[in-house]
Amino acid sequence: MGRYSSRSDKFFTEEERERIRVTTIGVEARTIGEVATVVVDRSDDYPEAEVIGSIFVGSLVSLVLSTVFFHDSVWAFIPFAFLLSVPFRLIFRRMPALKVGLISKRKKDKAVWDRAIRTFYERGLYKTKKHTGVLFLLSLLERKVVVLADKGIHGKIPQGTLNGFADMVSKGVREGRSCDALCDAIIAVGNLLFEYYPITDADTDELPNGIMYEESSKTS
Repeated sequence: MGRYSSRSDKFFTEEERERIRVTTIGVEARTIGEVATVVVDRSDDYPEAEVIGSIFVGSLVSLVLSTVFFHDSVWAFIPFAFLLSVPFRLIFRRMPALKVGLISKRKKDKAVWDRAIRTFYERGLYKTKKHTGVLFLLSLLERKVVVLADKGIHGKIPQGTLNGFADMVSKGVREGRSCDALCDAIIAVGNLLFEYYPITDADTDELPNGIMYEESSKTS
């Protein structure tokens, strides 16, 4: 799929999911590194965007109503604006895509990064024996990707390199080749892991190889 869908579990097709799973297994067959991919609907609920959006739209509609029916009466505008903000807030909550334009890039970047760190711990990537877990987090609402690695990897592979893999996936999504880009990035990470952390006889598979999904800013 080339576009971000509204639900994470619909983002990749069944065939694409299987291809990503097989790619992950192939990478982990050569290295003690553990790669996990998590797709989330959004990294935050952005409640402040709901408030701002509902007040703005409610006020705009109230202005039209008070102008047409009440001759610009401020006594009609204020209560209408207040009352209309309630249903519009529910609309913004039910349709998160409406909030995107009300959220700054800086806030979205921070939300996705924070979500990646939280997911890294909640999904147990920090528990691998050699601290060689690598997380690919795709956050759909924000259209952002984060690649995060455990401390056992950072000594050899800096975050700047991991950010390059994240950019590779983001670019692929924009170009309509999400699965290809993700698989290519997983293989590229795997090649580096193989260079520094080749497989050993004692290695075991410690994390799920398939894609994991989370529907909102709260983990499921």
